[in-house]
Amino acid sequence: MFSQITMTDNNLQKKVAELEAQIRKLKKNNLGLVFEDKKEDVVEQSKIKVPVLKEVLKNRLNSDDAYPNNLMIEGDNYLALSVLSYTHKKNIDLIYIDPPYNTGAKNWKYNNDYVDKDDEYRHSKWLSFMRHRLNLAKNLLKDDGVLICAIDDNEQAHLGVLIEQLFPAHEQHAITIIHNPKGVQGTNFSYTHEYAIFVAPKNKKAIGDRSLTEEEIYVSNLRNWGNESERTDAKNCFYPIILKGGKIIGFGDVASNEFHPKSANEKQKDGSIYIWPIDEKGVERKWRYARQSVEEIKDILQIKESRGGIVQIMIAKDYGTYKTVWTDKKYDASEYGTKLLREILPKCDFDFPKSLYTVYDCLFAVVGSRPNANVLDFFAGSGTTGHAVLEMNKIDGGNRKFILCTNNENNNGGNGGIAESVCYPRIKAVINGYKNKKNERVAGIPSNLFYYQTDLVDIEQIHKVPDEAKIRITYEAGEMIGVREDTLNEIEKNDWWQIFEGNGKLTAIYFKEDKTKLGELIAKLEKKNLPTALYIFSWGKNEYKGEYSSANIRVEDIPEPIIEVYKEINRI
Repeated sequence: MFSQITMTDNNLQKKVAELEAQIRKLKKNNLGLVFEDKKEDVVEQSKIKVPVLKEVLKNRLNSDDAYPNNLMIEGDNYLALSVLSYTHKKNIDLIYIDPPYNTGAKNWKYNNDYVDKDDEYRHSKWLSFMRHRLNLAKNLLKDDGVLICAIDDNEQAHLGVLIEQLFPAHEQHAITIIHNPKGVQGTNFSYTHEYAIFVAPKNKKAIGDRSLTEEEIYVSNLRNWGNESERTDAKNCFYPIILKGGKIIGFGDVASNEFHPKSANEKQKDGSIYIWPIDEKGVERKWRYARQSVEEIKDILQIKESRGGIVQIMIAKDYGTYKTVWTDKKYDASEYGTKLLREILPKCDFDFPKSLYTVYDCLFAVVGSRPNANVLDFFAGSGTTGHAVLEMNKIDGGNRKFILCTNNENNNGGNGGIAESVCYPRIKAVINGYKNKKNERVAGIPSNLFYYQTDLVDIEQIHKVPDEAKIRITYEAGEMIGVREDTLNEIEKNDWWQIFEGNGKLTAIYFKEDKTKLGELIAKLEKKNLPTALYIFSWGKNEYKGEYSSANIRVEDIPEPIIEVYKEINRI
């Protein structure tokens, strides 16, 4: 019965080759995550059409040029991330995402079809979906950038392994957040939690410190004790702390080796007191902070008078490392997610918005100490991330910017698309102010928002873009280039060029191979006397940089750098 099957059979040889490839893949992924990669239409489409941005002017929100310029991109987030790969590479401090949890509910689609819990490829589809997007997202992060991914038990384990594969230079920490105190009843357990997976660079302090409550603040002596606590163990930690009028007014110089104070408290002729790190037995010890760093903690130092009238310096540490379990009423998704959203948008019906304070605290852990950070959310949903960034800027006067990406599908449990009926109206209300259910006016948080939609340019094939397609890209890429340069206001467009302005600078795109009008454009730009990025159409790279650059003008090529970015995306 086996006589008809031979190794010369082409089909058999092909099958053997496929099996050998699978074996190699399995060996390579030992103890890793192996899943069947399910082709996604939007990814395949990107091989013949590339995305650009088109502004929806009626949705622009302008508070003042002094405020940050935030972006909202309506469209498939794979296309939005592709655009950002050109405009924001290595430029994002924090990515926060709340992807679909793959519960089997009708809240996300794969190739235009809802994925239900009985789909045998449910996990493979979800992992393929996430891998395509995280592969693009990781290249947007700065070297000290952080990814935070909200997730529940349905995909938390799979996601952790996927992140390990895609972010080998990062470590991940799964934070448990009690977001539903009442619980969702399961067969064996009532589920009250979800996770925020923090993905941060290894060997870097990328996560800030948290503020402690009054009950948590720990007060201790600034003077060292125990082993290696004497003056000789760290000579630059032996100096006086100067008191006057019951307050710390400064810090003296490190004492010379020959100098030995007579007591822990030395009164000076001007009425001040020098406090030295000398203990009750007269042993010269050291402060816990060196002279060069002690001024940074001045605000958390306290004065304490002990028995015998000796004044001691205490440190009241009001910050600490974040813990891995977060429990607080403010994380309740019902109270501070669903109900808060309905306060802002009374007619809105959106499934499971995050608590504003869950997102706020996640963001603050990373960008609380980065007042000029760029924050991206490419599963923007109801816009909670944008709201949290605005609140943070209001509190500390920061200039953080957000980029929100979401589609406009009506799969949110309510009426209308997510982008136009939920996310945008919420951000608009928070910026402009709104009336709550009690008819009380809630003041707005001034900021700017530029609203874009993704559009597609036909290129026939990404690996060999024809000349006609290169010309099309050049004409259509204006808004995308304006975003790249942070010059978002179009001030002129004709058959030859397009000019954008913003933040005290200009961006110009010269469309044609024919350079007849280029001199006229350059003269116009020079007259404005502003820093300018001039994008000139060329068939290759670096054709005109030396020829047309000047003190104010930086020359860039178009469209080849855009095409190279999209080629690289299709190689990932």
